[in-house]
Amino acid sequence: MLMNIVLMFSVILVSVAVDQVTKILAVNLLKPAGTFPIMEGALHLTYSENTGAAFGMLKDARWVFMVFSSVAIIAILAYFFIARPKSRTVIISLGMILGGGIGNMIDRVFQGYVVDFIDFRIINFAIFNVADSCITVGAAILILSFLINEIGPALRKKGKKAEQSSDVTGSAAGTGQEIRGTADSNIGETGEDHENDRGRQ
Repeated sequence: MLMNIVLMFSVILVSVAVDQVTKILAVNLLKPAGTFPIMEGALHLTYSENTGAAFGMLKDARWVFMVFSSVAIIAILAYFFIARPKSRTVIISLGMILGGGIGNMIDRVFQGYVVDFIDFRIINFAIFNVADSCITVGAAILILSFLINEIGPALRKKGKKAEQSSDVTGSAAGTGQEIRGTADSNIGETGEDHENDRGRQ
């Protein structure tokens, strides 16, 4: 358990650190310039101050998201310490989600807004940051892990039960046919015996 705790909080610290460092760089370097093209028309670094949720949704609802983020962070920590997941994949994904949530929470508490700067213009997507990426990637990994480790085995187990049931049904049907064949053979032999008896008489 100790190693899992260390892993969890290491992922959280790395996620928060990378998020905060990149935001400081965005404020110092991007804010004066506004935007900087990495791939012209496709990927830009664009300074933006977001008062809403991740990816710029529901602006000007700071306190709502602070409460929601706090509840989500507490719930994930409670799950971690109560359920004690052993899968490193699950632990890392939870750490990324927590790190992203804490990173954006720091901005909302101390600044009243979240600094965004990753601007995918090729798909006209909302400007986001490293914290948003951690939350999204962590959630995706968690869902995939659940599908692979929980849903997959359950479906395979269900399939095996169906095959076994089919085998039992087929075996029973085959046994019934054998019994009917034996009975028909016995009836035929009995009929032949009766005919032979009448011939001798």
